[in-house]
Amino acid sequence: MHESMLAKPEDVVDRDREWDLLTEFVTDPDPAMRLGIVSGRRRYGKSYLLQALSERVGGLYVTAVREEGRLPAIQRFSDAIATHAGLRPGTLRLADWREVLSNALDVTARSRTPLLVIDELPYLLQHSPEIPGLLQQLYDERQRGTGAGPGARVILCGSAMSVMHELLSGTKPLRGRAVIDLRLGAFDYRASRAFWQVDDPLTALQVHAVLGGAPGYRPVAARPHPNDGFASWLTRTLLDPGRAVYSRTETEYLLREDPRITQHTLYYDILTAIARGATTPTRIGAALERQRNAVTHPLDVLESTGYIQREQDILRPRHPVITLADPVIRFNQLITLPQAATVEQGFAEEAWKAAAPTFNSKILGPHFEDLARTFTRRYAHTLLTGGLPGPVGTTEVADPAARTKHEVDVIALALGERPQAPRARIALLGEAKATAARRGTGDLQRLEHIRTLLADQGYDTTNTTLALFSLHGFYPDLIESAAGREDLLLVDLATLYGVG
Repeated sequence: MHESMLAKPEDVVDRDREWDLLTEFVTDPDPAMRLGIVSGRRRYGKSYLLQALSERVGGLYVTAVREEGRLPAIQRFSDAIATHAGLRPGTLRLADWREVLSNALDVTARSRTPLLVIDELPYLLQHSPEIPGLLQQLYDERQRGTGAGPGARVILCGSAMSVMHELLSGTKPLRGRAVIDLRLGAFDYRASRAFWQVDDPLTALQVHAVLGGAPGYRPVAARPHPNDGFASWLTRTLLDPGRAVYSRTETEYLLREDPRITQHTLYYDILTAIARGATTPTRIGAALERQRNAVTHPLDVLESTGYIQREQDILRPRHPVITLADPVIRFNQLITLPQAATVEQGFAEEAWKAAAPTFNSKILGPHFEDLARTFTRRYAHTLLTGGLPGPVGTTEVADPAARTKHEVDVIALALGERPQAPRARIALLGEAKATAARRGTGDLQRLEHIRTLLADQGYDTTNTTLALFSLHGFYPDLIESAAGREDLLLVDLATLYGVG
């Protein structure tokens, strides 16, 4: 196929790697049938990407509908196949899913690029669990590839992460048959700023702290107007019960996506406990007045859906720290729920003023630290003398003389080092603070002290860069000091976002 025909459409933002992977998959000339899986959280732009791909190659794109019955689904898919073949809807009367899938593959085979996309597959599996088994049969039948052109290319897509990941697990019919298992993530924070067209880096950071990089929020939330400011935009969106993006509504919407989340009250309580600082299963259980084992399964479910994450200490084997991974859910549990009565009486501005200290300490602060780690992984290599770093995360460093421990917001090992390996080479030590104060020489001295402690503990700090991340810049003496040192990196908001 001509390469320009498969150039990524201009309206598909970012997603260069994903587009290249998918186009390589659909244009592979192999005559055998090939299968791909695409999954990702609701509002991450999966459907948008796959519709664009399908339009580019003239493929057949069909999407399942929540709570649609088996027979209406079969008829709707039959109509889509008929339309694709140039027939009137209603022309095809297909009896079951084997006939539907077989006809869909035959119809797409007439195209130069025979692509079939089935979106929101988990909705179909609720009433038609036989579909993966039928696809396995069709796949196995079509491996000899007797046709002249490339074989069928089938992409299965869905938002219920647990269902999609199980398609290829254990003894499931499609195990070992997929060429692609693409898990679509959120936009990177720099791509999010460009997508939202927010010029001011601080506003971009605040928007990202509450909505993350899910592109599906922009059409329903609209971007902050430059003259309004973040607070005005927030009270009109996440704190407006009349909006689709109201955070209580959105959180319920997200949690409903996974069929395993049935006890909504339990999951809500777990998310709230984590948002308030419970970071281990024992502490989460204690906050709910339940045994640790009562929360183990719900935590596994929330992790598999991408709503929570477990972060390991980079240097030492300790219990992983559990945090909320989804910004909308974090905002809902910390800001909206405690203020729900006020917000739903129409006093969003008053609720926001009361909640602002919580936002700054529990949301903006941790989010800024998280972006500092993302910056270190993705962009710091252009500024570091050692180039690309290895694993990036957090750690605690013991200080026996002072009988204390120092928390390190950002630590990067050298490329090739393994987490928790003794005597590892440390590429970077960083501190990220989202306070209104500028960072000064006291912050630098703290990092220098931690570097010395790590060297005393046997780690290789010969080429360790010290990095200070600040929302509001640095004192002049620190800037002057950085100009004469190769081991000191100062990262303000402009540097974080790669502007100026």
